[in-house]
Amino acid sequence: MGRAYWCGRLLGLPAARPPGRRPARPPGRARWPSQGLSPLQPFCWYRQVHTTSTEVVHLDQPGWMTPSPRLWVMRCWEVGVLTLVVAVVVAVITSSDVAIVAIGVGAVLVAGAIGLVGARRRFRAWAYQEREDDLIVARGVMFRRQSVVPYGRMQFVDVTAGPVERIFGLSTVKLHTAAAHSDARIPGLEQEEASRLRDRLAALGEAKAAGL
Repeated sequence: MGRAYWCGRLLGLPAARPPGRRPARPPGRARWPSQGLSPLQPFCWYRQVHTTSTEVVHLDQPGWMTPSPRLWVMRCWEVGVLTLVVAVVVAVITSSDVAIVAIGVGAVLVAGAIGLVGARRRFRAWAYQEREDDLIVARGVMFRRQSVVPYGRMQFVDVTAGPVERIFGLSTVKLHTAAAHSDARIPGLEQEEASRLRDRLAALGEAKAAGL
């Protein structure tokens, strides 16, 4: 048995079992509770799928929609203002030494640049797709997560907008279901799109619930 065989087994990849070992699990039997994942997969760079059904979805399918570009502009302002405030505070505290001021302000600017890159990646990670029977919400940078929420299980749809979001004309759509862990949200939607999505999801939820 080579290293490749055991690496494949730990990651849950299909591999031919060497002679003399016990027979493979029958098809359809989960390798890890309810999701077919091995114990080490949650720590690997695989897309983690958290769904309320047994179907696995993929981001390469057509029909995915993303938040408004205004969300990225809002994140830039948030990171920029926070970086500026922290840089001013550091400069005031260390004003007795010019070298320390330069080092401190430079470190704050570098941290702000890193935060900006992270905000950009988080913005690009959000996506959602409206299907016939359910809504899919994808998010996450290091660990991808996809939530599938059937319309018939939605209790209500909430649209919220904080002070900063209102300045940029954005809203967040929150989906509430009976199971707390399956709740999902879609940030950075323009107010018109948020209202349209809320009304459509509410109508589909009532129709699906009535048909159950």
